[in-house]
Amino acid sequence: MATDMDTRTSLREIARFYQRVQRAAIGLAVLALVWLLSPILTPFALGALLGWLGDPLVDRLEARGMQRGTAVFLVFSVAALAVLLVMLILVPLVARQIVTLVESWPQYQAWFTGWFAGWLAPWLQQRTGFDLMAWLDTEHLMALLREHWQGASGVAVTVLGFVSRSGMTMLLWITNLVLIPILAFFFLRDWDRIVERVAAMVPRNHLATVTRLARESDAVLGGFLRGQFLVMTALAVLYGIGLWLVGIKVGVLIGLIAGILSFVPYLGPTSVVLMGGIAALVQGLGWPGLLGVGVVWTVAQVIESYVLTPKLVGDRIGLHPMAVIFAVMAGGVLFGFLGMLLALPVAAVANVLLRFAVEHYRASETYAGDTPAIIMSERPPNTIVLPSDVQPPGSAPHA
Repeated sequence: MATDMDTRTSLREIARFYQRVQRAAIGLAVLALVWLLSPILTPFALGALLGWLGDPLVDRLEARGMQRGTAVFLVFSVAALAVLLVMLILVPLVARQIVTLVESWPQYQAWFTGWFAGWLAPWLQQRTGFDLMAWLDTEHLMALLREHWQGASGVAVTVLGFVSRSGMTMLLWITNLVLIPILAFFFLRDWDRIVERVAAMVPRNHLATVTRLARESDAVLGGFLRGQFLVMTALAVLYGIGLWLVGIKVGVLIGLIAGILSFVPYLGPTSVVLMGGIAALVQGLGWPGLLGVGVVWTVAQVIESYVLTPKLVGDRIGLHPMAVIFAVMAGGVLFGFLGMLLALPVAAVANVLLRFAVEHYRASETYAGDTPAIIMSERPPNTIVLPSDVQPPGSAPHA
């Protein structure tokens, strides 16, 4: 009898092991498929993200008696009109800034050359014997090109091949830009249906847990993305207007770049200091220009730290800045632009799952030992009680 029970137990353990292996294999296969299809999955990911962000507005309009199709059309039209209005204002402004940068590029090149010649090149030549200025001399580079013309012809063929591939990449980008609004409309229209079909596939005995985790992930991720977008926009405006008032000719362009980069902690503010400081030196603004850049940076950081982030983002994502940087870099290395796009959403959801796992671990016998992990008392609900907190009946409470 005992032998039969042991045999059945062993068979159950083996079956569980094979189930875990199958799940791991399916997960690896899905990751491999995403990696292979990442170039064409970007518009679908962006479309799904936009559809998910717009679904709460559609649900609110539905709650007020509006038909789903009408609500979707209204939300999509307003969003498209807002994007078009921003593009009509932003694109000409950025184009003028780029023209200004191109016209000022000889000044930047002369400043870099003078800085290299005055400090870095002599120091490098003294330490290593490498003549950096020779590589910045156009005549020297042309002489090297004439000496190694045959090898350069092979390089030219490689460059032409890269340019042709770049043309195909540009065509793919244009196609993706056209597909994004189309896919966003369909995701927005069918979002509730998609959620229902996914929920129908969840095992019934895990439905409550999956529903709870999905709601927590939705709250964390939705609040973070909407808040972070508003913070990025506000910082771009603050940096751009501030640098323009200081006298930086390309201040608006620098502010826009810094605002976009601000989703990575410390990268946005650092880019403002570096690019704004270089622009001030190249334009000959001197110490007043550098001081102005510092004032703009300080004011923007104070507003972000004490107003924008606490009010708009808060601690919704719950990730350390180093974790955010790692997630973005890892996503970019593994899946390219698609990985960078999905890095923070995936990290936010993973953080919710990790908190759930830690909660169950602290409520398990592995953590608490033989002492019950959760004790029903006047403590708040779901309070985790450590073994050291448990006292014998009649003993004095802890001070």
